[in-house]
Amino acid sequence: MTENIEYKYDIQLLIEGTNLDEEAIFDYIQDNIVGDSLLAVGDEELIKIHYHSNEPWQVLEYCASLGDIYDIVVENMQRQSDGLGG
Repeated sequence: MTENIEYKYDIQLLIEGTNLDEEAIFDYIQDNIVGDSLLAVGDEELIKIHYHSNEPWQVLEYCASLGDIYDIVVENMQRQSDGLGG
């Protein structure tokens, strides 16, 4: 029997912009988008985001509001766990 994963999607991306604040971005995502394993690291011009959530579109929408997003990866960890690929 396969294990059910609480947060199905592994979301990773880069945000390029100006005056980015990694602490403010971290706090917003943590407070407003349900998930776990959040990382928001970088500087005022480039932030890397990693997050597990069931609502990847919310992460993408928020991050796109801050700057240019790219190197976007959204993997379905439940499918990987079930042996079906991401």
